[in-house]
Amino acid sequence: MASEISRREFMLKAGVGALVLPALSCVSINSAGSVSVPGMKVGYASITWGGNDLQAIKDISSLGFKGIQLRANTFREYGERPDALRDLLKTHKLELCMFSSGNANINTGNDKAVIDQHLKNAAFIKKLGGQLLQVTNSSRPKEGAPSTADLKSYGHLLNEIGKRTLDLGVQTVYHNHMHQLGETPEEVEMIMDSCDEKYVNLLLDIAHYQQGGGSPEAAIKQYKSRIQALHLKDVRQMPEAGAKAYKFVELGQGEVNLPNVLAALQEIKFKGWGIIELDAVPDKDKTPLECAKISHAYLKSKGMKI
Repeated sequence: MASEISRREFMLKAGVGALVLPALSCVSINSAGSVSVPGMKVGYASITWGGNDLQAIKDISSLGFKGIQLRANTFREYGERPDALRDLLKTHKLELCMFSSGNANINTGNDKAVIDQHLKNAAFIKKLGGQLLQVTNSSRPKEGAPSTADLKSYGHLLNEIGKRTLDLGVQTVYHNHMHQLGETPEEVEMIMDSCDEKYVNLLLDIAHYQQGGGSPEAAIKQYKSRIQALHLKDVRQMPEAGAKAYKFVELGQGEVNLPNVLAALQEIKFKGWGIIELDAVPDKDKTPLECAKISHAYLKSKGMKI
C-alpha cells in the first residue's frame, strides 16, 4: 500500500508539474544558463574600424557574422558605384543589415534638405540590397532636458522621413542615444509616440538605453512590435574619470545584463537583426578584430548561433 501511495503521489506531482511548467515561462534556458534566440540574425557594426570599411568587411566576415552595419561615410566612396560595394559584400557573404544614415536634426529651418539627404541614402541602401536606415540626431540642448515640443517635433520629422523611405522599400528606424533627443526612457517613449509605427520603427541600443536610466529588457517588451533591430552593446561605468563617465566595452565586459536581454528577446519571439556595436576599441592595445572576437566568443558561450 505504501509503495502504491508513493507511486500515485509521484504521478500526481509529475502531472501537476507538466501542467504548470509551460505557464511559468516561455524562455528556454539550458543547464549551462544559455539562452537561444532562434529568430535573431547576428551582425556586426563597422564603426570600430574608424572608416576602414574594407578591413571591417574582411574581419567581420572572417568571424562568420551574417551581416554588417555600414555608415554614411561609405556613400562618399561608393555612392556612384553601389554595384562594387554590393559585389564586395556578396563575396564576403555579408548582408547590409543596417545603414547609419546620420543625423536628422530639428529646427534647421530646412526640413526638406534633411529629408532629401536620407532619401538619397535610402536609394543607396536599396541598391545594396538593404532594407533598414538608421537615424540619429544632434539636436539635444547643451544644458537641461529637451522640451516636449522638441521631442514631438523630432518624432514628426522622423515620420516624414519614414513615409518617403518606405516608398523606396526601406524602413526608417530611430536609434536611441545618449546626448541626443531620446536619451532617457521617457524621451524615447515620447518620440516613438509622436510617429506612426508604419513609418518609423526602433533600433534599440541596449547600452545607451541602460546608461540613460532604463531597463533594456523592459524596453524590449514595451516596444516588441516596433523593434526592427538591436545594438547588442555593453557599457562600463568609469567613476575614476568622473561621476557620469562611462565606456562602451565588448559584450560581457560591462554591466548590461545580457542574459536577461537574450531571455527577453526569446520571450517576444524576436525575429530581426542583433547587431554588435562597439564605437571604438576600449583598450589601445587591442585591434577591432580582437574586440570582435571577444564579443563573438561571449555570444557563443550563451548558446547563440553566429
